[in-house]
Amino acid sequence: MQTMKSKAGTQSVLRVRGIGKTVKSGDGDLVILREIAFEVTSGEAVAIVGASGSGKSTLLAILAGLDTPSAGTVEIDDVDLYTLDEDARAELRGRLVGFVFQSFQLLPALTALENVMLPLELAGRRDAGEAAREMLARVGLAERLGHYPKHLSGGEQQRVALARAFVVRPKLLLADEPTGSLDAASGSAVVDLMFQLNRDLGTTLVLVTHDEDLARRCGRVVRLVAGRIAT
Repeated sequence: MQTMKSKAGTQSVLRVRGIGKTVKSGDGDLVILREIAFEVTSGEAVAIVGASGSGKSTLLAILAGLDTPSAGTVEIDDVDLYTLDEDARAELRGRLVGFVFQSFQLLPALTALENVMLPLELAGRRDAGEAAREMLARVGLAERLGHYPKHLSGGEQQRVALARAFVVRPKLLLADEPTGSLDAASGSAVVDLMFQLNRDLGTTLVLVTHDEDLARRCGRVVRLVAGRIAT
């Protein structure tokens, strides 16, 4: 199921080469990731799976430019993240990357509508309100625009998070255990919606999960074992 190279004739949205991550631990070094290399092409859905402690979340943070590798390179849309300073990486993320987290990461003082508008407003979009309303309608929350996160169920909060991630039409969506905080029914509905948006908008999807059923819905699986890609 797993292939390391991109398909012929398709554009690589994400290119990972020789990524390693080592941190100081007590008197020695702790190796978290070793020689990670793969590519993800436009429109693909790829799952990163592995046991707890295998390095999945660390790898996702490095792919997003939120953590720094000890070795190797990450290119998003042909731009090497780690040749950029922190401000430039943040600007690139704002243009090209969306995020969905297990813990939703919604701002509690903002309504559903305001949470979805936020990335558009930061990008200077004048149509932020209109675009956010349209995306919330697509995820079935047209009647919940004025609700604050604390007044929404877990499944509704994750749908707001999906709307916020997709509203900027990112080239790449990174999802970290997107159903980890949800019950089975809510999780299934959120997954269906995520893959529907992935197909409809042509967004490239990379998700970290321990859920093998969810991983099988992706076109490809990258399996980590003790910080290495299993072959």
